[in-house]
Amino acid sequence: MLERARAELVRQLSSLGVASGDVLLVHTSFRAVGPIAGGPLTLIAALREVLGAGGTLVMPSWSGNDDEPFDPTTSPASSDLGITADMFWRLPGVSRGDHLQAFAAVGPLAEAILADPLPLPPHIPESPVGRVHEQDGKVLLLGVGHDANTTLHLAELMAGVPYRSPGYCTILKDGQPMRIDYGENNHCCVRFALADDWLRGDGLQSEGHVGHAQARLMRSRDLVRLALAHLTRDALLFLHQPAEACEECDEARSSITRAG
Repeated sequence: MLERARAELVRQLSSLGVASGDVLLVHTSFRAVGPIAGGPLTLIAALREVLGAGGTLVMPSWSGNDDEPFDPTTSPASSDLGITADMFWRLPGVSRGDHLQAFAAVGPLAEAILADPLPLPPHIPESPVGRVHEQDGKVLLLGVGHDANTTLHLAELMAGVPYRSPGYCTILKDGQPMRIDYGENNHCCVRFALADDWLRGDGLQSEGHVGHAQARLMRSRDLVRLALAHLTRDALLFLHQPAEACEECDEARSSITRAG
């Protein structure tokens, strides 16, 4: 039963365009993918099988607890990331970043992707998301939309969007907790769904089903290139208009006025 479930996932992932040797950043909701025999471990095994020994699998792994120093050996992944991400970092051979904005990875390029110090804001080019882009990696969305696609935050920062919302994290310095405040290009992310139209319009997004979930696969560089082109024309493209009364987007807009 487990072998049959994994074989079917491998077939679906291969049909979607995931290939041996890829660098693959995965955002997933197992609730959408399942039920499958063996649960999230079967999904992870299928992803690793398709990528092969030369491929590198990457998943977000931050804790989401800004008030406590991050411990890569014990801090659970945020519940927002789903059970697959929280199980992935615990597996033998999987490496995990050593700071609050951690990702986890396994494969030949895992250490290079995770090597940067704490990135602030979280998705600058010198971050795991930026390193996947640098390596011409792919992004796989399993049962989630582009609102979960951290690569679009990378594109915002590369485009120099002017908004920043207050953020903070807690680190250990000389054995004592220390708070670090910073500005983050944060908002509701609903308008990240625009990327569907951009990618589909150029035939750059492969879509299908993996398990029971809708899946989207794209090259990180294609996504960033298209997003940069649109953000160059309208740097506030991803923010709702004030009349739409989105609290997070309104906060991002107000940060521009404060900065000015």
